[in-house]
Amino acid sequence: MKTKIWTALIALYIVWGSTYLAIRFAVDTIPPFMMAGLRFLISGIVLFTWRRAAGDPMPTKPQWVSTAIVGIALLLGGNGLVSWAEQRVPSGIAALMVSTIPLWMVLFESFRPGGVKPGWRGIIGLLIGFAGIFLLIGPSEFSGKSGTQFDTLGTIALLFAALIWSLGSIYSKHGDMPKSSLMGTAAEMLAGALALFIVSAGSGELNGFHVASVSTHSWFGLIYLIGFGSLIGFVSYGWLLQNAPISLVSTYAYVNPVIAVLLGNLLASELLTPRILVAAMIIIGSVVFINSGHKSTSTTETDQEAEEPIRVQ
Repeated sequence: MKTKIWTALIALYIVWGSTYLAIRFAVDTIPPFMMAGLRFLISGIVLFTWRRAAGDPMPTKPQWVSTAIVGIALLLGGNGLVSWAEQRVPSGIAALMVSTIPLWMVLFESFRPGGVKPGWRGIIGLLIGFAGIFLLIGPSEFSGKSGTQFDTLGTIALLFAALIWSLGSIYSKHGDMPKSSLMGTAAEMLAGALALFIVSAGSGELNGFHVASVSTHSWFGLIYLIGFGSLIGFVSYGWLLQNAPISLVSTYAYVNPVIAVLLGNLLASELLTPRILVAAMIIIGSVVFINSGHKSTSTTETDQEAEEPIRVQ
């Protein structure tokens, strides 16, 4: 069993850590919201068909509403904005920005009526994490004085992606969701895909787009995101939740950004500076610090909240 657990865990590290680079390749010649819509429509249909065949009941009307809210927040507001931003910002930086979601989760949860207030570890972790964000995308990065220069709109989009994903994740913990988490995810994917297509059409992505103009590496990126990122990765994740300790499974949130940064540098020649490495260590370290505090003082439900935000990559 241990061998199976570590095999699945390593696969999860590699698959979800590589999705950011796959997104970059996919949006190179496929409009970002259209690409994300195709990805989640196909993944959602496959997952929905599988779970219905396995005997999962259809979501009720209130559950469709809840899953639609979560799907729009996570897949349009979160993944859609990440896909759009990766036209402008390196995939490794996008992954580091997304890895801050647990920080926003702790912050937003503390403001929610009846929410969990952070202890001293949480407060210190938040301060350290946001210091890492400032180091990563501080004023010198936008002015180019540090030797690198991040696109302003792309960076702002990534910040909003993390914020919206965090809010959607908090809602998912308290909304009327299907008992089957896989059926719930399928419904979220279908609702999110519809919203992504509406935004794609409304933003003019279809104007002048031709399928013949899509490059081979963009097709491979999209296929990889559908088959590995959304289906194989999530199924592995679901199996691990049933067969491995939560504390072990949650380590993917620390490892994935590191893999994304390294893959971006090796396969896409993305810049990797000492500043980026130090900021990465600070941000990821703050998340580890906060989550370790949760594990030592909280219930299983709080542990699950700590890992919930990054479950569909």
